[in-house]
Amino acid sequence: MTELQDRLDRMLAAADAQLARAYPGSRGHQPVHTVYVPADRYEPTIAAAYGEEALSLLDTAAEAVGADASLAERVRARLARQPVDDLRVDFEDGYGFRPDEEEDAAVLRATEPPAGVPASGIRFKSLEAATRRRGLRTLELFLAEGGRGVLTLPKVTSVEQVQAMVAACEHLEDTYGLPRLQFEIQIETPQAVLAADGTVLAARMIHAAAGRVTGLHYGTYDYSAALGIAPAQQSLDHPVADHAKAVLQVAAAGTGVFVSDGSTNVLPVGDHRRAAWQLHARLVRRSLERGLYQGWDLHPAQLPTRFLATFGFFRDGLPVALDRLLRYLDRQDSGYLDEPATASALADYVLRALECGGVDAHEVPVPVDRLLGLTRRSRT
Repeated sequence: MTELQDRLDRMLAAADAQLARAYPGSRGHQPVHTVYVPADRYEPTIAAAYGEEALSLLDTAAEAVGADASLAERVRARLARQPVDDLRVDFEDGYGFRPDEEEDAAVLRATEPPAGVPASGIRFKSLEAATRRRGLRTLELFLAEGGRGVLTLPKVTSVEQVQAMVAACEHLEDTYGLPRLQFEIQIETPQAVLAADGTVLAARMIHAAAGRVTGLHYGTYDYSAALGIAPAQQSLDHPVADHAKAVLQVAAAGTGVFVSDGSTNVLPVGDHRRAAWQLHARLVRRSLERGLYQGWDLHPAQLPTRFLATFGFFRDGLPVALDRLLRYLDRQDSGYLDEPATASALADYVLRALECGGVDAHEVPVPVDRLLGLTRRSRT
């Protein structure tokens, strides 16, 4: 048997190494949202301004979606402390086409990161032929003038564009002495999901980037429009959206690449504010139930329902998750046939609840280190 074992170890050594390299495990502490701000509206103090507006609307939003007072108070504390997890200064669709001098000036403003935001960066114009040179000019100017953070590559239509982005990163690193650059891929085109032969291009894009891709972000409206969906039916919960995001989840599983849902453009303003809050809260909850723990927000009035829905999701499920997890750890019957994979998912759920602020440490009787040990998160 030892001879056979040694033989199979040799046969599978390359496959083992490739699996470990390409699928290192999931990453921890995913932002609950990315807030997009058009570049011409960006100021380094914008997160505080968004937080103030969100706080002023919280009670009305909570009443609109039926949130109880204790949940609203927890969200109030979060909005006062950290209203934005991740912010993207947008030089693409949210900004449009401007004279070069005007966009250059906006890029220089964007090099100063937003105060009080753990993660931030820019979305520059795509590497499509029509916008490539302006997109690269924005990217280079941002990095050359000291800008740092997350880089979002939009409207990707081919693996070759990802490879071109890798080449651009290598050039900019060498030119400006930068640390290794990474980027998100925005999935807004059918060409970025499936090839004509059925190949999952999103998976090929991740692996073509050799560890540089950090996220796949679904673009609701460009993708829906590309599939011929009428504007009134374009939504995060349309079947074509569900299909695309399911493909992205499969492509990213185990790679350490985050998958983010997109946005709803029905903003909570004016006479239909109440209905827009209800829609936003429902869509956020729906995404969470489908394993999409991040989405986009486009307006400060969406922040109350982002956190009300997120905290509600985790708090509602915490008692059962903890009961199942504790019984698994103590080898007791829980009424579920929980296996190691399920225990890992339960631990990850509890960690996400803690990380987003929906749950406090004293509510979780399992040490964080033990929760981490149960998960399939990468240790690197």
